[in-house]
Amino acid sequence: MPGMGERAYVYAKSAGIIGKSFIGKRVGRLEPVTRLSELDRLVFPTSFRDLPEKELLVNLEDRIIDRSVNSIIPIINGFVKPPKFLILLLRSYEFTDLKNALTAVLEGAKAAPAHTDLGRFQTVHFEAWPDVPAMIKGSEFRFLLDEKGVLQDELGGISLQAALDRYYYSVLWLSLTSLSRNDRTVAEKMLSTEISLKNASWALRLRTYYHKPTEEVKLHLIDRPFAILGGEKRRPRFKSRNRSLAKDAVESLEFPLDNYAAWSSWRWKKFLNPESGGELWTADPRYFQNAATRYLFRLARRYFRSQPFLLSTIFCYIKLKQFEEDILTSNAEGLGMGMTGKDIISTLGLEF
Repeated sequence: MPGMGERAYVYAKSAGIIGKSFIGKRVGRLEPVTRLSELDRLVFPTSFRDLPEKELLVNLEDRIIDRSVNSIIPIINGFVKPPKFLILLLRSYEFTDLKNALTAVLEGAKAAPAHTDLGRFQTVHFEAWPDVPAMIKGSEFRFLLDEKGVLQDELGGISLQAALDRYYYSVLWLSLTSLSRNDRTVAEKMLSTEISLKNASWALRLRTYYHKPTEEVKLHLIDRPFAILGGEKRRPRFKSRNRSLAKDAVESLEFPLDNYAAWSSWRWKKFLNPESGGELWTADPRYFQNAATRYLFRLARRYFRSQPFLLSTIFCYIKLKQFEEDILTSNAEGLGMGMTGKDIISTLGLEF
């Protein structure tokens, strides 16, 4: 396990980066922004791009993601032997990029989608696109292929996303077993909360946007034991091992989407959009997701400051940087649609 010297160095470095990030009070600096070019100059004061607004949007979003990754990699490299748990947190970008790359193959796209360079931590050969077997050769993603070595027929659209999400959270959760109890306590609590909220958000989306029946929604939820790894099921011995992380989402499937009162006893009711006057209420997945994200941000911010030398603190750091990334990309998208920074911050429900 990393020594105290490594931990102190990494925490000091991460705290310095957080202090300069667009979270907390610094979110207020985004409020006066009205154009993409202004946002570009604010976030990248020494490397902004002189591009037309339409071209700048995609370019800026890509650089915002790269900016997050480039603030996470040095922190992980601050450890002589980075814990697998932290590496997997970084590789969440690779899982997202793989979803996009495989979806592009299935849809017959003419060009490969962009991907984020993770340096030595990257395992997928995105340069081999659209040759799926070549892309995942030597990686842990062999389970996506059938006996003939091609992408399984049933893996497409929602099924593909769900399969990769389940696998990602499987290996991430199992990697916690390599950490000491002190190091993993906060991470376990936050990760279980994140998965529960992700399940609830996913269930709302599938019901609202795709009109999926209850039994099909259940198939796409994430729970323990998450996946088959190396041909066997492994179950980490944590206190919370018997709690279902899909329970709250499964319970929500019984509640009508147009009856607010029916959700009164639900664990995550506080993240639902409130009733508005005499208008007909309908559950809004986007509102729920934004509210849940803000809650996870507050947890990460609290724990980041409270226990500086635990590895869970770096988990919180990575989550804070990814939250900032979401804020900045949401601002870029909003500005691209003609919204102002003030309107965007209000829509996201951010406080500073």
